[in-house]
Amino acid sequence: MTTDDLVTSPPSSATTPGSRPSLRPLLLRLHFYAGVLVAPFLLIAALTGLLYIFTPQLENAVYDHELHVAADARWQPLEAQVAAARATLPEGRLTKVRPAPSATDTTQVLFSVPGLQDSYAKTVFVNPHDNEIRGVLETYGSGQALPLRAWLDQLHRNLNLGDAGRLYSELAASWLWVVVLGGLALWWGRRRRDKGTGKRAKLLSWHTTTGLWVAAVLLFLSATGLTWSQFAGQNISDLRTTLSWQTPSVPAKAAQAPADAPVISTDAALTAARSAGLSDPVEITMPAEAGSPYVVKQVQRSWPEKQDAAAVNASTGEVTSVLRFGDWPLAAKLARWGIDAHMGLLFGLANQIVLALVCVGLVGLIVWGYRMWWLRRPTQPRFGRPYPRGGLRKLPMTVLFPGAVVLIAIGWFLPVFGVSLLVFLAVDAFLGWRAAHRA
Repeated sequence: MTTDDLVTSPPSSATTPGSRPSLRPLLLRLHFYAGVLVAPFLLIAALTGLLYIFTPQLENAVYDHELHVAADARWQPLEAQVAAARATLPEGRLTKVRPAPSATDTTQVLFSVPGLQDSYAKTVFVNPHDNEIRGVLETYGSGQALPLRAWLDQLHRNLNLGDAGRLYSELAASWLWVVVLGGLALWWGRRRRDKGTGKRAKLLSWHTTTGLWVAAVLLFLSATGLTWSQFAGQNISDLRTTLSWQTPSVPAKAAQAPADAPVISTDAALTAARSAGLSDPVEITMPAEAGSPYVVKQVQRSWPEKQDAAAVNASTGEVTSVLRFGDWPLAAKLARWGIDAHMGLLFGLANQIVLALVCVGLVGLIVWGYRMWWLRRPTQPRFGRPYPRGGLRKLPMTVLFPGAVVLIAIGWFLPVFGVSLLVFLAVDAFLGWRAAHRA
């Protein structure tokens, strides 16, 4: 939020006689409005994201009893572990099993239980060495988030307010890239100017330097964050489908055996998947209906990612289909990597540290921006100078028309951005009219 520019720029910098019309004042206004009005949402996103980043370590500490056991050379059959879980939660419908990937981990058995929200499951944690039940917890999503991480995830996504709360995060993600690109454009335009002295100049220097360091990651977080959003996310999903960029999957619904055929054990399905090259950690999805296959999928989301999947005939144990992560379309791979990097999973601790530093940097940018705005209030208009009247009309059509087309297209694809941009422009037009009327 380079509000100092609003102080030093002449009031009619876009239309001064003898000068070329410029979009710079309009960029300043958009950067200013986004900084002042959208920054609170960005601040919430940064702080809740900072809380979420290190939840894997928090989970291991808080839920150590459920997640970990003492190492032992004995291993119980997977089917016996599943049976112990079934006895613990008889009202549930078995959906998935995550066998213990190491001798110090528990096996996670997932059940669908009436009354649970979408994407949630009841998970029974079983000691793989003696079938001891270590606990039962509600888990969320494909990442098996335990209650603490699930709560922080929803806090970051929608403030735990459901779909209505998702508007906050979509507004933040929709404007973050605009703020960053606008700030970069303003920096490029003033990089050779005298930066001046004083308190505001020092704040502006910190604001600019930090913004340059974190700009690339903020643009990445904006783009990947939009994929989870309510309205823009649906448009992105539709575009991926149109371009055949969606994540592929092995066939899991085609009938492969008679409905009355005996079903092999989870041990046999796991053995078959391992013979096809799938290594731990894996998740076994139970046959969706009679005649459907087991689907076994690798679930490691750190680098290098393990995302291979196999379909196993539930009657014969034959591997009928294998999908290698290496065969995914490039767009699907980029989406997978982008989401995992956004969540701090892709490169482990290094990924988490980078995200944490960027979140702290974003908080600093917002605080410094508001401070600069506050310092200029005694001598400057509260909401900055309106865009010069007639400034847009003086721009050449080769700039104005393509710019309008691009903005309309972006506003349609990112509806929350489009609506809020119209509001900003309407407010700015009103302020300009009021200033002219008073004059």
